[in-house]
Amino acid sequence: MHILLNGEPREVTSDSTLADLLATLDLCNKRYAVEINEELIPRSQHTSHPLHADDRVEVVQAIGGG
Repeated sequence: MHILLNGEPREVTSDSTLADLLATLDLCNKRYAVEINEELIPRSQHTSHPLHADDRVEVVQAIGGG
């Protein structure tokens, strides 16, 4: 099925969860937040949150600085 990941088209299987998608990204040991259709999804819900066709997923990484 088709979703948008940070504005780019992406294909995922129809039974994918948010955690499945995040596992395909290089996010180990990084701080990030995820929105789906402009709704913030808490980490505690990543494994249970299903993806749906045409979802707009935004993954934002925290960058330190000063």
